[in-house]
Amino acid sequence: MTLTQLRYVIKVADTGSMNAAAKTLFVSQPSLSSAIRELEEELGLTIFFRTNRGIVLTPKGQEFIGYARQVVEQYELIESRYISKDKIKARFSVSMQHYSFAVRAFVDTVKEFGLDEFEFAVNEDRTSEVINDVAQFRSEIGVLYLSSFNEKILQRIFGEQGLEFHPLFDCHIFAYMWKGHPLANKSKVTLEELDPYPMLSFNQGAYNSFYFSEEVLSTYNYKRIIKGNDRATFLNLMVGLNGYTLCSGIISEDLNGEEYCAVPLDSDEVMHIGYLTKKQAKLSEIALHYIDHLARFKDQVIG
Repeated sequence: MTLTQLRYVIKVADTGSMNAAAKTLFVSQPSLSSAIRELEEELGLTIFFRTNRGIVLTPKGQEFIGYARQVVEQYELIESRYISKDKIKARFSVSMQHYSFAVRAFVDTVKEFGLDEFEFAVNEDRTSEVINDVAQFRSEIGVLYLSSFNEKILQRIFGEQGLEFHPLFDCHIFAYMWKGHPLANKSKVTLEELDPYPMLSFNQGAYNSFYFSEEVLSTYNYKRIIKGNDRATFLNLMVGLNGYTLCSGIISEDLNGEEYCAVPLDSDEVMHIGYLTKKQAKLSEIALHYIDHLARFKDQVIG
């Protein structure tokens, strides 16, 4: 296995075409196909399915590409720093469910390290994408929650993907709404009291299973529900339609504004907030500081 072969398979995976990859790499298609076939034979696995419509990664190929990207990126860092003598920016990427406190921790981390010497990426995404981003090395950290309902299923998926969940803190459940909502001044609300108002739920796409829901109590028969993908849009719907969503109760007013509040839900359910990493991964200094910023929100957990 050579670095050139790794670069070849990454380019084929990115383009989805042997012909397009060969043109980009300035090699002949037969040479490219031969190099990849030799790599597959050496590894004893099939990296790509060849179809009439192009090239598709196999499940094992997807896992291999994740490791290949990491190896090539690390080599390029070494080459740039010690051979080319270029100063290259260290990278940090995090994926998360739609949590304002996770974004707040990201903001604090960026301010701490600055953008002159470091490159940052943040992805608010569906649960399945958070998992896949970490599994495929697109993100170093993934922020999500477990509950008594989804934990068994998600932990099995984590194990299959070579991931490890690290708990940070536990939270009770709150209804998040705008301060003009008819129930905003109550000391506690029930799901039955919320029934007349639209429940706002993040769409999970092809993985729209109860187990992948970002909202706890996903199996409850909500009388009115609106699916969406954007947290900012949800804030608008809270004002325009008296909508609400279920959350941890940790509010970042400096990001979302002071027009919203979290009302305790009459429920014994608990969210276990934590982060995903690859198993036995050696985390970067930036990742460790980001985790520290996340952990500080434990002090803001209510009751």
